[in-house]
Formats: sequence, C-alpha cells, structure tokens
Amino acid sequence: MLERFYPDQEADSAYGIDYEGLYREGYRGIIFDIDNTLVVHGAPADERALQLFARLREIGFSTLLLSNNKEPRVKPFAQAVGSLYICKAGKPGRRGYREAMERMGTQAPATLSVGDQLFTDVWGARRAGIFSLLVKPIHPREEIQIVLKRKLERIVLYFYRKKKEKEKSGD
Repeated sequence: MLERFYPDQEADSAYGIDYEGLYREGYRGIIFDIDNTLVVHGAPADERALQLFARLREIGFSTLLLSNNKEPRVKPFAQAVGSLYICKAGKPGRRGYREAMERMGTQAPATLSVGDQLFTDVWGARRAGIFSLLVKPIHPREEIQIVLKRKLERIVLYFYRKKKEKEKSGD
C-alpha cells in the first residue's frame, strides 16, 4: 500500500545528484519541482540553479519544470534557468508528467523526476512510470498544508527506509 509513495532513490539535494552517471544510464529528460527542491519556497532562480541547468544542458539533458504553482511563479524561474515549464500541473496526476515527456521528446524509461514531496512529486512520477528521485526540502519552514503532509511523509519514509535497510542486510 505505502509502496506507491516510495521514491526510487533519495538524495540530500538536487545539487548533489550524479547527473553524468544518470545520463550514462540512459536518462535524457529531467522533470524538476521548483519550490524547496531547487530554491527556498517562492525564491527566484539563484546562481546555483543557473549553474545546475547550464551543466545539465552541457551533459545533454532536456529539462522541464513541473509545478502546481501559477504562471507568474513558474515562467520567470523557467526563463532564468533556460528550461521548459508546465504550471498548474495537477500533480500527482499523470497528465502533467505525460505532457512534460512529450515536450522534452522523451519516453518514461529515459525520464526522471526530482522533487521534495512524496505525495505530489514522487507519487506523480511513479504513476507516470518515471524514475523518482526524492530530495530533502531546502528549508524547513513551509505553508501549513505542506507541514501537514510532511507529518504523513515521515511515516511513509520510516517504512521505506526500514525496507531499504532490510534489503541491504539481505533478509
């Protein structure tokens, strides 16, 4: 039951992921969440984000920002980092992820998703058949509806990590 919310992989930050390795594995498109994944909630693109997207283009990735936020939030960020975008995406619905792949020209096996929330980013990616990478939120201070989801996420992550430990020990 809870497995549907389990990420395929975890990372401390979107900025510490081995993108070169993922490219060698055959991934060609990356779908990113923005708030608390790339920058603090509501912040504009910073130098770190600009450098990351420049690096991703150098590697050969197509990128798309997939956000439930409205265009005034998403469009300026996308323009700054030079990425495609979809606003009001309806995550965790499949539609936004399918449209993202269509715009990037990728298929699910060659696409990955990077986000900080289990019930939107990870679940949506999994529902669309996309490799999901969960990163730790950049900042602990969040809107009340997200704070409540984080409490539920802690429960899911407890069981996910327990399962991973069991797999590592070979039981």
